[in-house]
Amino acid sequence: MSGTNKILLRIQSAHGTKRIETELASSTRALYELAKAAFQFDNYEFALFRERNFTKEIVSAGSQYVKDIGLKHGDMIYLREVEGPSTSKATERSASASSLASSHSSSASLAGFNTDAVASTSAKSSSFAAASSTLLPQEDAVDVELYKQDGRIQRKRDEKLCRHNSNGCCVHCSPVEPWDENYLKEQKIKHFSFHSYLKKLTSGADRGKFVALEDLNCKIKTGCRDHPPWPKGICSKCQPSAITLNRQQYRHVDNVMFENTGIVERFLNYWRTTGHQRIGYLYGTYEIHPDVPLGIRARVAAIYEPQQESNRDTIRLLDGADDGDVDEMAKLLGLQRVGWIFTDLLSENLANGTVKHVRNIKTHFLTSQECILAGHLQNKHPNRCKYSSNGYFGSKFVTVCVTGDEKKQVHMEGYAVSAQCMALVRDNCLIPTKDAPELGYIRESTDKQYVPDVYYKVGGDLLTQNEPIQ
Repeated sequence: MSGTNKILLRIQSAHGTKRIETELASSTRALYELAKAAFQFDNYEFALFRERNFTKEIVSAGSQYVKDIGLKHGDMIYLREVEGPSTSKATERSASASSLASSHSSSASLAGFNTDAVASTSAKSSSFAAASSTLLPQEDAVDVELYKQDGRIQRKRDEKLCRHNSNGCCVHCSPVEPWDENYLKEQKIKHFSFHSYLKKLTSGADRGKFVALEDLNCKIKTGCRDHPPWPKGICSKCQPSAITLNRQQYRHVDNVMFENTGIVERFLNYWRTTGHQRIGYLYGTYEIHPDVPLGIRARVAAIYEPQQESNRDTIRLLDGADDGDVDEMAKLLGLQRVGWIFTDLLSENLANGTVKHVRNIKTHFLTSQECILAGHLQNKHPNRCKYSSNGYFGSKFVTVCVTGDEKKQVHMEGYAVSAQCMALVRDNCLIPTKDAPELGYIRESTDKQYVPDVYYKVGGDLLTQNEPIQ
């Protein structure tokens, strides 16, 4: 076969991007074999797709060829590992090793198809692609609505700078993008919204064709055959990259709003009665926030207080058997768990009703233990996102702290930890310090766990490694 029939394809997966060389006359079964060899998989528990959102599946068959599915030189295809019960996985378990390549992404009856069954093959292919798309987590309704919006900020005609009539437009009055730094600075918006961030990523010439949001990984990749497992060996292919802590530009939730004051007043009654601190889970919905371009607001309708033991300084959550029932009841009411709330209140003058102002720029806003708990809860409630290979990226789960302000009055502050913090907590790399609540510590590497180097800026350009981080 002539060299002109050979094409180069790129395969993107959660394990990275690989390149394979195939021929237009090769079968899709051979394409799966090349993908398996490129990623060094031990089995065929994966499927290949034409689209980033894992639709238009490429069905493995000896009678279907690369040229038939429209692949061209340089095209990108997407690999997704099959999880949970599915037709393809059931076929793999029952098929022999020699027939795995022909049946791993189709039903058992599809393995014996020939060229006379083109219409039937197409029907089964489309139905399986639809079934595969249902494996992806369904995004929140607010995300689906925000995808439809342009997000550009309209500006009125400037009487001093504009030299055109009311029907014209120039650089002084044309719409600006939702991530425009000057506009955000004028509106005193510190972080732009997550959907503004997505619009920025997809605004280039490629229209987001190569956008892939992946969570940070702090663990060694397993299965490397070039050396013995850790701690006897490690290489650049399996070693996680060093991490430089940076401020996250975007935020998933831009505002937290309680439907009425009675929700918070009932929650604070426990502290007013006992003087002990309290924790609760926030139940509500996510909606579009009108004050931030493409922003999201968490609307809280109820607070559930789980079983806990507390005193003036500490709170310990107990294993609650009712949490699942509460989530199910909230789902029936159209609500979901959107965050958690805790108190840190110390009375200063009972007669005046004032509280101490203990959280500020000179001390801390959140302790390391609170950041770790927030990261743990955010990992338990990930954000569904179609631009991620596994269907999840970041989290909309918010943290609300009830404490004293500068006027020594009770007030609330909302927070969310960054994706870097979530990854460090998820992979058990970040721990609190004993004597300084505002500081955290990165674990040292041991024989059981490898911890990547973590850097942060001190005084501008100075980088410090694996020491207390603030």
